[in-house]
Amino acid sequence: MPDVRRLLTLLAAAWLLAACGQPVPWRQESYVFGTRVEVLIAGLPEAQARTAGNRVLREFDRLHRSYHAWQPSELSALNDAIAAGRSHEVGAELAGYIGEARAVAAAGDHLFDPGIGRLIALWGFHTDDIQPRLPDSATVHALLAQHPSIADLRLEGNRVSSRNKSVALDFGGYLKGVALDRAAASLRQDGVANALINIGGNVMALGTRDAAGTPWRIGIQHPRPQGVGGAPLATLELKDGEAIGTSGDYHRYFEVDGRRYCHLLDPRSGFPADATQAVTVLMPPGANAGMRSDALSKPIFIAGREWRGMAEKLGVDAALRVDADGTASATPAMAARLKIEVPDLKLGISR
Repeated sequence: MPDVRRLLTLLAAAWLLAACGQPVPWRQESYVFGTRVEVLIAGLPEAQARTAGNRVLREFDRLHRSYHAWQPSELSALNDAIAAGRSHEVGAELAGYIGEARAVAAAGDHLFDPGIGRLIALWGFHTDDIQPRLPDSATVHALLAQHPSIADLRLEGNRVSSRNKSVALDFGGYLKGVALDRAAASLRQDGVANALINIGGNVMALGTRDAAGTPWRIGIQHPRPQGVGGAPLATLELKDGEAIGTSGDYHRYFEVDGRRYCHLLDPRSGFPADATQAVTVLMPPGANAGMRSDALSKPIFIAGREWRGMAEKLGVDAALRVDADGTASATPAMAARLKIEVPDLKLGISR
């Protein structure tokens, strides 16, 4: 399995500051949501940065534990109730997330659908130790015939019910983005104006990285890097409040007979999407920028060759896609922001 830390390389952040004579940002790492998370805070005394950063990491841990899809949690308790045909009272926070995720899924024609948790489990992605085994095809198709979807959930206040017992929620393609937004709000509340938050490739920038106003620069992971620590595909500067999210087939996957099967499942076929290596989207500052950077990259990835139409449907102006054959293309808004780091890579512009 690939190192999840290579999902998105942070470049020219803390390390280049030292070379420029600027103070190095306070930096803290943890492992949450099944991936590495990182918080960099610039321009504050270490004690204040540490207090603010630790508060963020505690919130990450709370979200991870509360809404874990396959370990005991509030979310797994709801899934158990749905499977038993019972309605279930959830907290106000989870009820809000269900409503929001349901709306996002509908906007993307349910190519991203948090209600297919049982399908994800069938493929073996409900574990930290993914095994190279294909699920029984008949079992996959039998589950598909039941059409599980988050749209099947009925939400009355905080009480959730469903007539479809095959529905099981998995917020793996949504919660990291929510956590970005929560982190940004927490940092601002603690007086942090300049920070970079990285949750396994979902990144949000606050302010700048030094007193001179130098923007945070990040690198977009190459889906097929050459050599150890290969160069990123491209880099770009993030403005205050912008968020970027990448979905790739190189994070959680296994191989059987030389074929790669990734965790990004197409709800229409029940099989992993295989027409795309990676999709990166850039969200402008605003409400839910983090959530959108996480959730909206999924339907664009799964849409395959129809990615441009899906991006337009979702209102995503800045997107980069790497096709299954390694061909890279971007929308004009994204191309204008990128610095290509791979020699001889030709970036197509998709209008």
